[in-house]
This record gives sequence, C-alpha cells and structure tokens, in this order.
Amino acid sequence: MTVSGRPRGFDSDIALDAAVNVFWRRGYDGASLSELTAAMGINRPSLYAAFGDKAQLFHMALRRYVDRNMGYVSAALALPTAHEVATAFLVGNAVAVTRPGLPAGCLSVQAAVATEGSSQLALLSENRATIQALFADRFRRAIDDGDLAANEDPDELATFLITISSGFAIRAADGIPRDSLLALVRRAMATFPAPVESPTSRAHPSNAQKEPTHA
Repeated sequence: MTVSGRPRGFDSDIALDAAVNVFWRRGYDGASLSELTAAMGINRPSLYAAFGDKAQLFHMALRRYVDRNMGYVSAALALPTAHEVATAFLVGNAVAVTRPGLPAGCLSVQAAVATEGSSQLALLSENRATIQALFADRFRRAIDDGDLAANEDPDELATFLITISSGFAIRAADGIPRDSLLALVRRAMATFPAPVESPTSRAHPSNAQKEPTHA
C-alpha cells in the first residue's frame, strides 16, 4: 500500500542525493523528470508530494549540495590569515571537484553550463555571488587587521578565488586529475598577496631561524 504515491520505505534524503547527482551531471534543462524519478527510485506523484515541481527540487538539490560538499568554504574562512584562507579554499575546492564516486566538477558550475532557464541560472549565479561576498568581507577584515596591505582590493581578491575555483570545476569535468589542480593552487597562490609583516615581527622574527649559540 502506498500513501500519496509514495513507495514503502521511501527515504527523502537518499532520493534528494540521487537528484543532486542527476542535476550535477545533466544541468537543470538536461535532467528530465523521467531520469530524475528513475534515479530517485520514486514515481512522479511521489516527487511532487515530497519535493514540489522540478524547479523546487532543483532548489532543494542545490542547498543539499552546498551543505554536503562545500564545508571547506566555512572552514577556510575561519583561518587566521588571508593567505591561509585563500589556500585552504582552493585546496578544498580542488579536492571537492575530484572526489571518487561523484560527478567531476561542481554542481553550481556544471549545471550552469547546461542550463538555459533564467531563473535557474540566477539561482546558480546567486550561490557563487554569496560565496564571493563572504571572501570579500573576510579580506576586508584582513585589511582592517593589518594582515593585508591597505591598498589591496578585497573584491578583486575574492573574484580571483571564485574565478580560479570555477576553472577548477570545468577542468575537473574535462578529466584533469587532482594532483594537477593542486599544482595550480600553488601557482595561483604565488600571485596572492603575502601577509603583511609588522615592524615588531621584522625586529623580532619569531619564526626565523636563530643563530646557534656556543657554550
């Protein structure tokens, strides 16, 4: 017996994870309802009852993807210096877009490539803009704290990171291995501004190698 078309044993989290993978691989336009319901193991009445229409399902899938696959963003933002923040974000992104058993790339980038609907593209763009704004705010704080030079542009630095990470997603989908992306992280970070060295740290370099003493 079923209730509202919902099969016995229906697990909405498992079904939503399956929808994430379909949208990840196919984009919004390319993911048909037949493909979605087959992957989710449910029928159309069950999909409508649990998730609403296709657009609502896509919104839920994107939120699910962000919650389960983009924890590295908040972890990076919590680090003490802007240079560490940027490095951790790019490393985390390189790892996230090359995870075995999952589609290569990033849902918000891959789906955008295969999506033409203006409302869905706006949703994906908004997701990237939200993350970019978080990094811009973090870099403004780094300037206020004296970690970054006052003449640095926090919005430009944030745009730089999001552009690099979007490129990682596309190249991962092309089959570029993780090691190659991590090498590009090192290349990108070579151009990122180093932490400002304070006069105190120059006079008393806590991390510098001390001259050996002789008894």
